[in-house]
Amino acid sequence: MLTILGFAMIATFLVLIMMKKMSPIAALVLIPALFCVFVGKGANLGDYVLDGVTDLAPTAAMLMFAIVYFGVMIDVGLFDPVVRGILKFCKADPMRIVVGTAVLAAIVSLDGDGSTTFMITVSAMYPLYKRLKMSLVVMTGVAAMANGVMNTLPWGGPTARAATALKLDASDIFVPMIPALLVGLLFVFVLSYVLGVRERRRLGVLTLDEVLVEEKVEEKETETVLVGAGGSGDGKVSMRKGVAGGAGSGTDADEQDDDFQGLDPHRATLRPKLYWFNALLTVGLLTAMIMEVLPIPVLFLLGAALVLTVNFPHIPDQKARIAAHAENVLNVSGMVFAAAVFTGVLQGTGMVDNMAKWMVDVIPSSMGPHMALVTGILSLPLTYFMSNDGFYFGVLPVLAEAGAAHGVSPLEMARASLVGQPLHMSSPLVPAVYVLVGMAKVEFGDHTKFVVKWAALTCLVILGAGMLFGII
Repeated sequence: MLTILGFAMIATFLVLIMMKKMSPIAALVLIPALFCVFVGKGANLGDYVLDGVTDLAPTAAMLMFAIVYFGVMIDVGLFDPVVRGILKFCKADPMRIVVGTAVLAAIVSLDGDGSTTFMITVSAMYPLYKRLKMSLVVMTGVAAMANGVMNTLPWGGPTARAATALKLDASDIFVPMIPALLVGLLFVFVLSYVLGVRERRRLGVLTLDEVLVEEKVEEKETETVLVGAGGSGDGKVSMRKGVAGGAGSGTDADEQDDDFQGLDPHRATLRPKLYWFNALLTVGLLTAMIMEVLPIPVLFLLGAALVLTVNFPHIPDQKARIAAHAENVLNVSGMVFAAAVFTGVLQGTGMVDNMAKWMVDVIPSSMGPHMALVTGILSLPLTYFMSNDGFYFGVLPVLAEAGAAHGVSPLEMARASLVGQPLHMSSPLVPAVYVLVGMAKVEFGDHTKFVVKWAALTCLVILGAGMLFGII
């Protein structure tokens, strides 16, 4: 019964948010609360929620201060050189912009933190997508898939969890998986090219001149409507011709490139004299994260306080920077605590344990020798519907034990368990995905409908490559 209710709760949640009948925060809170009553454990709801909040509180704290830290770093211009390089490659070609999104997300993902990746990628690419009227779900989908492949890095989390759960060395799991993961990343780049070509066909190929001219025409037309609403239509037409002609003949190309920057190159918050301090601080922070010098929330708390103090020594300026990023902080932290209700009920009522046991039990005994393949396939839905902790510490050991009985090594099982990460990064239980859709101003349901099929295909490509290379 708990198994059925568990699947029903997840299905109800996904259907409601994809049909936009409820907001993600409301669905994350109300749906599990309702099902907790159905299970007959409504009296324990408070305990379940507090347990969930306790488990996710460090994550919420990390995200809050990470958003402030990297938000300030974006403000002061730390990532401007990388962004300029990507934008110079992209120009105004939708195909290049989508490919650039995948490349940028993959590069930034080297730090092992999804929230960081999404903040930097969206900040850089969002203005381009908006100006060219490109689909924002393409941006969020491509970024999530690229980050999902890179999330398998040993310091990204899943590999370390698999190694801990099966008492293996993380390098023994990850290093042989590199060829299959490279195939998966290449597939994401090819897919981004295909999606970019589709966007190019829909919008056409533009030059920077044409984009800027169109934007200025729209601005002039808006001014004309506001200032001369009672005039004739001829004034509007003649103004359009004047703007088009002037922009086409008298605008310097360098100025146009400057206008087309994703991040304003003249913003007042830039701190060019502190560039190397900020760069070294960020490298030091990421190094400390990888070496686990201190808990990640503590590192970001200290980093945010330091970067605010050094770059903006005056208190009013510090308050202004915090206020500028307050909306993202509130949206993300609110979503994380709402997700705590969902995960708390799933785990507290025993739904997760029953769902995992049922999935293991339904595996035919004839599939025993192919348990690595089974694990790879199961990693798609299981890492999407439950946390990485739940899958790697609760399900993977059971699967590995079943595989060992048929001669399948724990290393093969551990590698297969990583296959589902490109899909996992768009799970409603992953806090970082709310940073992505929140900053991109995309509905979570729209993102889900777009990305699930492509992310699942990416997972299967990695699984197929792993089997082809004899890794899995």
